[in-house]
Amino acid sequence: MAIVNNLPDALLVKNYIAGDEQALAILIQRHQSKIYGFIYSKIADREVCDDVFQDTFIKVIKTLKSNSYNEEGKFLPWVMRIAHNLVIDHFRRNKKMPMQRETEEFSIFSYMSDSSMNIEGQMITEQVEEDVRRLLEELPLDQKEVLVMRMYQDMSFKEIAETTGVSINTALGRMRYALMNLRKVIEKNNIILTN
Repeated sequence: MAIVNNLPDALLVKNYIAGDEQALAILIQRHQSKIYGFIYSKIADREVCDDVFQDTFIKVIKTLKSNSYNEEGKFLPWVMRIAHNLVIDHFRRNKKMPMQRETEEFSIFSYMSDSSMNIEGQMITEQVEEDVRRLLEELPLDQKEVLVMRMYQDMSFKEIAETTGVSINTALGRMRYALMNLRKVIEKNNIILTN
C-alpha cells in the first residue's frame, strides 16, 4: 500500500479511470487539507464548506468517469479551479461577497495556540487576530484572495495563478499591491506591529 501512496497524481488518476476506486481515495486524502483550506478561506461556514468540498469531488468523479479529463500532471490545480468556481457559484446564488469571518468552532490561531498560554497571552493573540482580519477586509477582493492563498494556504504563485485563472505575473502583481495597501492601511490606522 505504501508503494501506491507514493505514486504521482497523474498515475493515480489513470488507475482510477481504469477502475481502481482506491486511487481516488488516495488523491482525496493527499490533497484534502489544501482544498478544504482554500474553500474555508472563502466561506467561513463549516456546513457550506463541507457541501462545496463534496460537490468539488462529485464534479471531479463525473469528469474522470466521462473520460473528459485532460489536465495530465496538473491534478491539484485542476481540482482547485473546480473548487474556486463552485465557491463563486455559491456566492452568486446567495448574491453576497465572501467575508473572512471566523466561527466559534474555527480559528486559524486555534491551531497555533499553546494550551498552556496564559489569559494575557490569549487576549493579545485574539487582538492580533482581530486586527489582521480587519486589515484584510480593507483590501480589494482579488488582492485579499492572493494574500490568503499565499500566506495561509502556503500556495505557490504558480498554483495561485492556475487556481484563479490569471497569469503568474498578475498573481505576483496582486500580491505586491496587497502588501503595499496593507502597509498604507497600517499607517493610516497608526497600528504598531510588534514581534
